[in-house]
Parts: sequence; C-alpha cells; structure tokens
Amino acid sequence: MRGDILKILITSDWYAPVINGVVTSVLNLEKNLRALGHEVKVLTLSEKIHSHKSDDVYYVKSMPALVYPDARVGFIKHRYYKEIVEWSPDIIHSQCEFSTFVMALLIAHKLHIPIVHTYHTVYEDYTHYFSPSEKYGKIAASVISFKLLEHTDKVIVPTEKVRKLLLGYGVDREIFTLPTGIDIEKFEKPLNEDRREELRAKYGIPDRNKIMLCLCRLAKEKNISELIEYFDRMALKNVTLLIAGGGPYYKELKKETENLCGGLSVVFTDMIPPEEVGDHYKLGDFFVSASTSETQGLTYIEALANGLPALCRKDTSIENVIIDNVNGYCYENYDEFCGFAKKLLNDAELRTRLSANALDTARKFSSRAFAENAVKIYTKAVEDKKSEVSVKLDIASELEKIFSALPKF
Repeated sequence: MRGDILKILITSDWYAPVINGVVTSVLNLEKNLRALGHEVKVLTLSEKIHSHKSDDVYYVKSMPALVYPDARVGFIKHRYYKEIVEWSPDIIHSQCEFSTFVMALLIAHKLHIPIVHTYHTVYEDYTHYFSPSEKYGKIAASVISFKLLEHTDKVIVPTEKVRKLLLGYGVDREIFTLPTGIDIEKFEKPLNEDRREELRAKYGIPDRNKIMLCLCRLAKEKNISELIEYFDRMALKNVTLLIAGGGPYYKELKKETENLCGGLSVVFTDMIPPEEVGDHYKLGDFFVSASTSETQGLTYIEALANGLPALCRKDTSIENVIIDNVNGYCYENYDEFCGFAKKLLNDAELRTRLSANALDTARKFSSRAFAENAVKIYTKAVEDKKSEVSVKLDIASELEKIFSALPKF
C-alpha cells in the first residue's frame, strides 16, 4: 500500500465473456477502481482446460461442474500463484465461494493480507440445483455459508435482506451493506426510431403492440413461469411479453408458451450481446419480474436507468428501489399484477411520470459511488489486519522474553 493507492486482487469464478450479475458487478468495480488510481488484477476461471493470461486478468484452467448450469471447478494449484504473490496485493476482494475463494485463501494466508468478500447469492433459493430436499438444502446453505465466511475479514452484502440472513446463520464478521453499482452512463444513449423498428421487425412485434419486458438470466429461480401464467390469464391483445436473455430454462419456458390462449404474443430473444442490452431495455414500455431470489436485482436498477417503470413481485431485496406509484409497483398476487399492468398499459401520462422518477432512482446506484465506498472498506480491512498482526507479534515477542528468562535444565 503506497499512500492512498491500493493493490487489489479481485477473485471470481465468473468473468467476461460470461454474462450474469456477478460478472457485471466485477467489471464495473474493476473499471472504477482503476479510474480512482488503484492497481487491480483479476483471478478467475478459464472456460477451457488450459490457463492463460490477458493483460491483468489471470484465467485458471477449469472443468464444468454439474451442480449448477455454467458453473466450473478450477484447479487450485495454478501457475500464476507465484506471480500474484510476488506482485504482493494489499487486499483480496473475493466474489464467489468456490474455486477462486480457496485460491484467495491461500494467497491471503501466504501474504498475511485481508479478504473482503461480497456475498452475492442467496443459496437457499438455489436448492433445486444441489439438493433433493429443500429443507436440508437450506440447512446446508446456511452451514456452508457460515463456515466459508469465517475465513474472511469483512463481508459486503448488497441489501439488508442478505445482511439479516447472514446474521441468522451466525456469521460474526463485520458486515457492510453496500448496494452494487451499475454503469449509468452506458444506458444514457437514446434508442433512435430506425433501431427500434429494426428490433421490432427482428422479433416480429407488431407496431401497435405495447411491450412488457422481462430481461434476465432464464433460470428456474427467476420465476418467469409466473409471468407467463399471469399474461395468459389476462389474455391481453395488442401487448407483447418480451422475454429477453438466455439461460438453462430457455427451452422449458418456450414449451410453457405453446399452449397459451390464441393470439397472445410472447417473444423470446435468447442471449443478447452486452452492447445491445440497453437497446432491448428501451424497447419496453415497462419492466416486469416475478423473482424473489435476488440479492439486489441489478436488472431492476438497469431497467430504471433506461427510464422503464417496473412491475415486480414484492420482496425485501427491492425495498427502497421499486417504490409504489413513484417508479413502478410491487405486487403480491395475480389481481394486483393485473391491476397494475393495466394501469401502466393504458395511462401514458402515468408511464411518463414513473419513467422520470425511475431515472432519478437509478442515479443513486452509480458504479463510481460503489467503488469509492468499497475502497473505504478495503482501507479499514488493511488497517485492522495490520493491527491484528502487530498484536500477534507483540504477544510472540513477550512470550519469547518469558521463555528466555526461564532457567535452563
């Protein structure tokens, strides 16, 4: 640590070109830490069976894991260990609890540096991937989370929902609630009419149709089936439910739409290139989500940053993010969903007001502010670690004096 400049190693099992919330968070953090003048390197997993390096990113060879779609298991012993140790980071910010977490522990132990860990995923909501029993899956999630976090120095969580969950697990590390930031600037470019018409034509969406947009990773825990069911029950004409994104549940969801009421328009985009995500948000008249598995819900904030009012299933993860009659609505059942959806579809003035408020809300979640606050946590972690090491050295020194004064037999 030189003055106020930190050398920061970020570890994550997922990194570009993978597209998910963790990767988005890491990329934004990395970019803004560098903009603040800090040195940053990333240790992640290769999507192949061999390791490679690109600029300041180390990709460690890995193989597919069968527990979760797209998950991989990395080789803990890797050729970049020595190079990273010689670089001598001041702190490690780990983003995942699996292979790269173990790599982070080994480096931190070698260098006597702190680990700050961001707990992104509520594993209780993912038990269908690793346990035949939801009850025992939740117990396993709590025990494993507790055991892993005991090896960290500080923990970052995106919402109070996650903080309370970890406290319930018995986690006794210092926990900081810090909402993940997004790159607001990349969504500021307006969608011109030619591009709008091009995308509508690509997906076969009639000009007269309004668009309810669901943009996320298509996985079972996102509860997209509920949106399809509600859309079917509403039997709306001149409205398209646009389901944007790819994922392991894509084929299953397409099958679910085969028996919808005649004339209903449900469109799937499959995977979207990152540079086109903003255009797809701006296609929508409002954003919809039925998920309750979010730790924060970056897609919700991205939707707001694109001026979209949001209609989302009520959940503690979006308290003070989606605010009723300010930037959207939260629903708890079909009747509420139906009533709010019809208001948003039929009242242009309401959509305009909520859209302006959505933009104001999103500005509170800038990735620059997130990085600045993260640095404050890093600095505290480094100082606390130095104090801890100093105390241990003082104790060792005193013990040595005591033993040296004892008579020798």
